[in-house]
Amino acid sequence: MSSDAADLAARLLDAHVDYERRRLTDPVAFAALVEEEITAFLDAADQLPLEDAVSRDLVKAVARKYAIAFPVDGAIPGLVGTVASRIYEYSTGDDTRLGDVLERRRYEELAAGVAELGLSRRMLKRVLDSPATEDACVEAIQRAVDSSRMPGPVATVVDSMVERVARHCARTVLAANRAEADHLVLDAAREVWLAGADQSVGDVRDVLSSSDVEDAVVLVFEFWRTFRETPFFRAILDEGVDEVFDTYGATSLSDLLDELGVGRDDLVEEAMRFGPPVIARIDADGFVEAALRRRLSPFYTSAEFAALVGR
Repeated sequence: MSSDAADLAARLLDAHVDYERRRLTDPVAFAALVEEEITAFLDAADQLPLEDAVSRDLVKAVARKYAIAFPVDGAIPGLVGTVASRIYEYSTGDDTRLGDVLERRRYEELAAGVAELGLSRRMLKRVLDSPATEDACVEAIQRAVDSSRMPGPVATVVDSMVERVARHCARTVLAANRAEADHLVLDAAREVWLAGADQSVGDVRDVLSSSDVEDAVVLVFEFWRTFRETPFFRAILDEGVDEVFDTYGATSLSDLLDELGVGRDDLVEEAMRFGPPVIARIDADGFVEAALRRRLSPFYTSAEFAALVGR
């Protein structure tokens, strides 16, 4: 490239960098740029179905990487534990009443909904019908009747009678409560609420200690680390991706965003929320100009540019 062409390239590069930098750093220009780019994206997205934009196999590969293969060791468990501990320390010092966090009417609506769930009913029925529940009731009654100080033969007879009576009573009580399972859950929920509504959030320390929080974090982490490596988890992950594509594969990307509750105004709002302050901060250190120059300069030193200006 001749010296005249090189000088032209340098001047054009400076002008181009300055132009693009002003578009990013000037608030009015940046707002116009955001509107332009988001409008163009949504116009294109309106004509592009999900299944044409990306294949389900690619999405499965990404999902498997971050849900299964991505390491969760190192700083991540420690960070989660630190965050949990900080939230716990904040909660134990808070005087907000539990009743102010969740109104009684809302609590009862939630409790009623949970009690009426088919899952809740089936679980309660299984617990009440389980021989293990009956055995637990019998054992509790037997422990209350101390026959250890009685003569051997008498103790044997007493233990046998206690077991027969306790088992009969346990079966009767469990059978009687089976039909009232929903009411039992609701009554228990109301009692819990009445007992704790006037307590403060800080009273959680009487039930939950900081070591409990740490133990829970460790348990969840260990469960997740092993569960995600099972064939079952991989299968349900793939099924989840297939369901999304079966349902929304023919849906355009713009309509899919609408389904997710993300509209054009939301995209513009978030771009204007994060863009100006972040760009202003990195521009103060010269990173914006350096990034633009690094991005644009290869063209002005390329053979294509030299051919345009006649070398």
